[in-house]
Amino acid sequence: MKIYFTNQKSRQQIFLILISILLLISAQISPIAFIQLVLYLLSYLLVGFGVIKNAVINIFNHDFFGEEFLMTIATIGAFLIAQYPEAIAVMLFYRIGEMFNDAAIAKSKNSIADMLSIRANIAHLSINDKTQDIKPELLKINDHIIVNPGEKIPVDSIVVAGAAYLDTKALTGESKPNFVTTDDYVLSGTIVTNSPLRLLVKKEYKNSTVSKILQLVQEASNKKTQTETFITSFSKIYTPIVVFLAILLTVIPVLLSQPLETWLYRSLMFLVISCPCALVISVPLSYFGGIGAASKNGVLIKGSNYLELLNSVDTFVFDKTGTLTKGAFSVYQVIPNQKISKDKLLALIAAIESVSPHPIAKSIVSYNTANDIQFTAHDIKELVGLGVSGYINNTQYFVGSAKLMKQLNLSHNLPLPTIGSLVYLADKNNYYGAIEVADTIRTNTIAMLMELKKAGIKKNIMLTGDNYKIATAVTRQLALDDVKAELLPQDKVKELSKIKQQTNNKVAFVGDGLNDTPVLALADIGIAMGGLGSDAAIEAADIVLMKDDPLAIAKVLQIAKKTRLIVLENITLAILVKLIFLGLGVLGITTMWEAVFSDVGVTLLTVINTLRLLTTNYDNNPPTPMAPLKEKTGVSKKALEY
Repeated sequence: MKIYFTNQKSRQQIFLILISILLLISAQISPIAFIQLVLYLLSYLLVGFGVIKNAVINIFNHDFFGEEFLMTIATIGAFLIAQYPEAIAVMLFYRIGEMFNDAAIAKSKNSIADMLSIRANIAHLSINDKTQDIKPELLKINDHIIVNPGEKIPVDSIVVAGAAYLDTKALTGESKPNFVTTDDYVLSGTIVTNSPLRLLVKKEYKNSTVSKILQLVQEASNKKTQTETFITSFSKIYTPIVVFLAILLTVIPVLLSQPLETWLYRSLMFLVISCPCALVISVPLSYFGGIGAASKNGVLIKGSNYLELLNSVDTFVFDKTGTLTKGAFSVYQVIPNQKISKDKLLALIAAIESVSPHPIAKSIVSYNTANDIQFTAHDIKELVGLGVSGYINNTQYFVGSAKLMKQLNLSHNLPLPTIGSLVYLADKNNYYGAIEVADTIRTNTIAMLMELKKAGIKKNIMLTGDNYKIATAVTRQLALDDVKAELLPQDKVKELSKIKQQTNNKVAFVGDGLNDTPVLALADIGIAMGGLGSDAAIEAADIVLMKDDPLAIAKVLQIAKKTRLIVLENITLAILVKLIFLGLGVLGITTMWEAVFSDVGVTLLTVINTLRLLTTNYDNNPPTPMAPLKEKTGVSKKALEY
C-alpha cells in the first residue's frame, strides 16, 4: 500500500492527522477546561481548516450547498453546544477518506507525452557525403538522412539506399519484423535493426506518424469528461434540505412561543445527526477497498471513477500482439513431407537458422534444443529478403519464404500458413517441409474471454496492426465477435470511435504497445498490460494489469460489481439510520450522545462492511481450462473473407 502515500502531499496529510489525534487525546485527559478548549480547537483546525476554507471559497463561487458547507455548519454547531470530540471526529474521518481517494488517483497522466519513447531525438542529416546531427523538427522534405542499426527513424521517409529489417512492433503492433529495401516507404518511430539505411524525407516532423500519435494522445485525453461522484451530487440536494429544515426547527417553535434554548439545541443536534460523515467516507472508502482488492489480484486502478465505470461496460476491445498473445514467437507446428521426419526437419532448419538474428529464427533454434537430433551448418549466407542458405554434410539447404521456394522452382503444393508465418526447407532439387511459427496465445486468454461473457459482456472485439489472415485466424481461435486488421494508430482511433457510437454503454480497450496509447486514452476505460507493455501505454491507461495475466480483467470486473453493491449498501444504511435518528431527535427522544453515536456508529458499520471487499477470495471460481473454442458465427462476414 505504501505506493499510494509516497508523495509529499500524502505525507503531510498523514502528519496532520496524527498530530490532530494526539491533540484530541491530550484534550480528553487535560484537567483544565481552558487548555482543553484550546487543544480541541487546534485539533479541529489542523484537519478541518481545509474543509472550512473550501466551503468559504465555494460560497464566493455561488456553490452554497456543497458537502464542505454542511460539514462546516455541523461541526461549528457541535462546537457551539460543546460537543468538541464529535466535531473533530467528523473532520478526521473526512480527511482520511479524502486522503485515501486522492492517493488512489495520485498517478498523474500529465507526462504521457514524455513517455513516448519512439520519438527520435536526433536525425543524421546527410549533405555531400557528410552527416550533421540536427533535431528532427528541422528536417525538410527531400532531405537525405542516415539511420543506423538500433536507431529510430525520425520522420516518414522513402528508402533510397540499403536494406534492413524494421522493428515495427511498438508502432503497429505487428510482431514480425518488416523487411524494407530501396523505394519502400518507412514510418517514423520504427527501429532499424541490422543494417544502416539512407532515407529521403517525405514528411516534415509535424506531419509524421510520431507527431500524429502525440497529437492523438492529447486529443483523446481531452475527450474524457470528469463525472461528479455520487456523494457530491447527492449533497447538492441533501445539504440545502437539511440546512433549511434545521432553520425551520428553530424558527417555527420560537414563533409559537416555545423556548429558544430547547429548540436551538434540537436544531444543532439535527445538524450533528445529519452530518454526512458516513456518506462522505462510505463512497471513497468503499471504492478504495475495491482498489485495494484489485491490487491484491495484480491490478492497479488509477481512480475510483474507473472502477465505477467498469459496471457500465458492455464491450471489450483488444489489441492482439502483447495483449491476447504474448508478443513472442514460438513453433506452432512442424509440417514435413513424406521424405523426412518431423525431428529431422526441425533439426535441419534450426542448424541453418542458428546464426540468424531474426526473432523467427531464434524461436526455431530455441525449440530445437530439446530435440534428440542435432546438426551443424557451415557457410551460412543470408539471402536478403528471402531467407538463408547453408551446408550440412556437403548438401546445400535453403530456408526461407515461399518466394525463395519459387526461385528454386519448388513452390508447387506448398502448405499455407494457418495462424502465423511459414519457414520452408529445400535443397536445390527437393522440398522437405515447413515450420509454422506464430505469436503465442496467452495461457489465460480464452478463460478470460469466457469469464467476460459470463459476466454479461456483449461483445469482444479485436483491433490489430497485424495482417488480415493472421488476425482472422486468431479471431476464430478465440471466438471473438469481430475483428479489424492492418490498422495504424490513426485507424484504431477511428474504429474505436465507431464502436463507441454503436453502443449506449461504455467501451473498454485493452492494449500494451505504444500504438495503443491514443486508443487507451480515447476509450471509456483504458486497460494496459503492465509487465511487458510500453511506459506510454501504461501512463495513458486507467487500469494496469501488473502481472500481464488476462484473467485479471475478469477478476477486476467481478471486484467492480461487488464494490458497487457495497457502495449502495453503505449509502442505504447511512441514510436509513440518519432518517430514523433525525425523526427521534426532532421529537426530543434522543440526546446529543445518541446523535453522536448515530453518526460515528453508522460510519464504523460502513467501514466494517467495506472490509468485505478485502477479505473476499476472488479465486473461488477456478479459471476455465485453456481449450480450443468452437468457431463462432458472430464474427463479421467481411472479416472472415480475407
